[in-house]
Amino acid sequence: EAARRNGARRIVFATSNHAVGFYRRDESIDHRAAPKPDSRYGVSKAFGEALGSLYADKYAMEVVCMRIGNVNPRPMDKRRLSIWLSPRDLAQLVSIAIDRPGIRFEIVYGISGNKRRWYDNSNAERLGYRPQDDSEPYAEEILRNEKPGADPRTELYQGGTFVLAEEGGDPTRAPVKAQGPKARAAKKKRKGK
Repeated sequence: EAARRNGARRIVFATSNHAVGFYRRDESIDHRAAPKPDSRYGVSKAFGEALGSLYADKYAMEVVCMRIGNVNPRPMDKRRLSIWLSPRDLAQLVSIAIDRPGIRFEIVYGISGNKRRWYDNSNAERLGYRPQDDSEPYAEEILRNEKPGADPRTELYQGGTFVLAEEGGDPTRAPVKAQGPKARAAKKKRKGK
């Protein structure tokens, strides 16, 4: 609202992959995917996207929502091989978000051209995004050194540990299609208490 009152025509909102973090890793989603937040943080980002849509429609503001994966000089773990965004690709995407004419309301994924990506980023490409980097050169080293997560649900969902991270939540409610015998036994034991 402050931006509108002060005459800003365009907003670039740094949203997050956590706005859609409860999609499974075996699902490829694009900019049209409905929000499926993995945490209250993800909810706040989904709310910001909805607010951006409102201001684009109601006040004709130009809004770009950039669902950022993870910005680092290199990906740090297996999950980030899919969501990594190099600094130079970030610079290119921000430049497009600021300068490209003809924007009304757009959602793009802030990821590099990663071979292992979960996101169809054709909407960003339609706007002119041409990522220069791919996480694949780091994959062999990362996968060789990766230790399995403590909970299999962090491997099922795009949001990783965020699906389990909040105090007071019930992570046993996170849907899991296939659980191993240890996970089923632990869940049964918790229910029996």
